[in-house]
Amino acid sequence: MRGVSMPTHQYAQLADAYLQARIPDPATPGDRSKVVIPDILSLAMTTRAYTRVVLRLRAQAESEARAFARSHVTSPVSSRPATRDGPVVRPPSNRTPSPTSLYSQGKSSSVSAGTKGGFRSPLVRLHRAPLLRVFVPSPEGEWLSDSSVVECEAELKRAGVLKMLRVGDVVWDVAVGDEGNLGRMVWDGSYLVDLDYKYSPMGELSPYFHSLAFSPSYFHRVIRTGVNAAFNPGGNPIVYLDVSPWGQELAANLQLLQDRATTATPHGTLHSVVHWLHRSSFTIRPPVSPHHPHAYSHSQNLRLPIPNVAGFFIDPGWYGTVIVEAEGTNEGLADFQARCGPGAFPPRADNVTSKMRNEKEKGSRRVYRVLREKSRPGEIWIRAVREKERVM
Repeated sequence: MRGVSMPTHQYAQLADAYLQARIPDPATPGDRSKVVIPDILSLAMTTRAYTRVVLRLRAQAESEARAFARSHVTSPVSSRPATRDGPVVRPPSNRTPSPTSLYSQGKSSSVSAGTKGGFRSPLVRLHRAPLLRVFVPSPEGEWLSDSSVVECEAELKRAGVLKMLRVGDVVWDVAVGDEGNLGRMVWDGSYLVDLDYKYSPMGELSPYFHSLAFSPSYFHRVIRTGVNAAFNPGGNPIVYLDVSPWGQELAANLQLLQDRATTATPHGTLHSVVHWLHRSSFTIRPPVSPHHPHAYSHSQNLRLPIPNVAGFFIDPGWYGTVIVEAEGTNEGLADFQARCGPGAFPPRADNVTSKMRNEKEKGSRRVYRVLREKSRPGEIWIRAVREKERVM
């Protein structure tokens, strides 16, 4: 299959050759006999076929995962000892949540289906965004114009995959190139949305999308993340969350702690430093059927809606404990309190300077970074991102 065997960088080379061939040479006007124009129609048809194959592989993987889950459904409560008054209630454990905790079982069943069910493909991974392809040469260069984006949407229509697309699918115009996130856009259900460049020169997911609707690792290695020595040395991705529905719980769990971190000097030397930070947490519990409150297996088909967002549901990858970190300064505390929403903390006495700062940072109060080195299933770590980390 040409779409798999052809190196991706050749698409950009052929697109550039096609665009250069369209520019008339003033030295030899009208002489086009020696100019070789690439067949862009065949390249476009190649990417259409590739996109169809990827989406069909995703449907096959999900179908096999559902079949595997149905054949291995077991209730975690059925093996517990019971008394005449009902199941034995065990006291809560002081251990930190483990990957096999109740909150991570919603996803673990489907993950095991993907790993044990026999489906293997280098093009598709369950619970990860697919990287679909279109071929649209861009006369404007690396940055796609509005007309080029519209043509990319038309390519998806010509491929016949509009009904198979989902919100969050990543579409890549391979004619632009393979550097960073060039040519990568995200499908919002109707249109292609460009990446956001406020906090990364490489581009991040647009704030138009609700990150709770996707698993924390959904765009991992599909939307590449850049490294910033000052603010993002670990290359952690941006997510957009509204934590105000859990503001009371965050306020009750708030602590000021010392933490050790590694920072880089301008000369590239790494130093381990101790700094203060504010840390809190809240819990996202999986839904349980009111008719079967003790049987988690009945909640597999239930979905938890995102608070204050109509039509979107929380991905099971977020079930469990979400640990939130913020700066250990007074400004970091004020920003954290504002993120928790009104009523979570006593009102602060603001002066003119603080009011101006709050108004400036109002648009960044949904911005966090997932701390991948600390996160695990059932326990997701995020860090609040403030306005001063903007690069654009």
